[in-house]
Amino acid sequence: MRAPRSLRVLAPLLLVLLVPAPTRAEVTLAPDAPARYVVRSGDTLWDIAGRFLRDPWRWHALWRANPGITNPDLIYPGDLLELVEVDGEPQLQLTRGGGDRTLGYQDGMRVVKRSPQARVTSLEDAVPVIPVASIAPFLTQPLVADSDQVERAPYVVGFPDEHLVVGTFDSIYVRRLAQTDSSRYQVVRPGKALRDPDSNELLGYEVEFVATAALERAGDPAKLRIARAEREIGIGDRVIPAEQERSLENFYPEPGPAGVRGRILSVLKGVSQIGQFDVVILNKGERDGIEAGHVFEVFIGGETAPDQVRRGGFDWNWRDDSPLDSEFWFGDFSFEGWRADPPGEDGMPLHADMRRDRDTYLKPYERAGVVMVFRVFDRVSFALVLEAYRAMAVGDRVAPPPA
Repeated sequence: MRAPRSLRVLAPLLLVLLVPAPTRAEVTLAPDAPARYVVRSGDTLWDIAGRFLRDPWRWHALWRANPGITNPDLIYPGDLLELVEVDGEPQLQLTRGGGDRTLGYQDGMRVVKRSPQARVTSLEDAVPVIPVASIAPFLTQPLVADSDQVERAPYVVGFPDEHLVVGTFDSIYVRRLAQTDSSRYQVVRPGKALRDPDSNELLGYEVEFVATAALERAGDPAKLRIARAEREIGIGDRVIPAEQERSLENFYPEPGPAGVRGRILSVLKGVSQIGQFDVVILNKGERDGIEAGHVFEVFIGGETAPDQVRRGGFDWNWRDDSPLDSEFWFGDFSFEGWRADPPGEDGMPLHADMRRDRDTYLKPYERAGVVMVFRVFDRVSFALVLEAYRAMAVGDRVAPPPA
């Protein structure tokens, strides 16, 4: 779906290249970092940073604002990025398209270095930080409610043509729409409560965007016509005034606040396993110091798992342990009750069922991916999965990467 023009115009301003930071962080180049790279249409700054760096969020430490370039914060297809060494530190230099000197060939394409020159370029042509299409639908839609007020909002009560569900260009009847100051509305569907998995605190309510609609006739019921539907509208869906498209502030990918530890609460679009470019909800928000642009690493593990080897024979008897084994005397045991083995030549009479308390182990934490926050609410935030090394799931933990 094509984003509104106002959003497409704002997107390059929102997703500008990282500006130089006042303090330099140590950077580690990617093992196969190229000496030079020509920016192509469809690139994102995150992808380009990943070509040069092991940790793409450290882009600002590698970037070098070139003198003589009017606006080094934006790069465009055709620009040349060169990896150089300045005072013993790796840096990137930017050369705007121009000139005729052939540098060589890359992926079967001729690389040409041209002399810097002034040019007029549309902001919409600038390379964004991340895929704009992945987050555009979530930037202005009301996807988290602080309370259950959505349940009490005006609701769809029926349709003029007795349909069970309707879509784009159909009409709907809405009750309790007393306020008709607005002519634009959003149809939403109340979702599940979002609770902190550690404290069980209620953090808000998930709200699923369904459609946009315009008021055709006031009354009880009021009549609205659907302008754009993401999914079919059903009886019981709620109707709220549409938010005005607000100016989007710039954000720059950087590690989240030190010491913040969070969890993935939910993944949108109804998928179970989380992968690249999925949108997830984190249990941290403005009150935790979270801002748009904060980057977190995702970790899987930390749960208790059965030790199938040890669990295979934990009955304490003469066949399992030897008095010559130190664990026989100093092992950790728990009393599970009394038992008698079935009759047989190897069976035991009534005896204490003793088991070691070490038939489980704690799975180590493993890095599974990288997410970047792009929209923040008071107690939760939305993040885009930029990298996925392993399958992730709801409940996985997030922590900021090293600063």
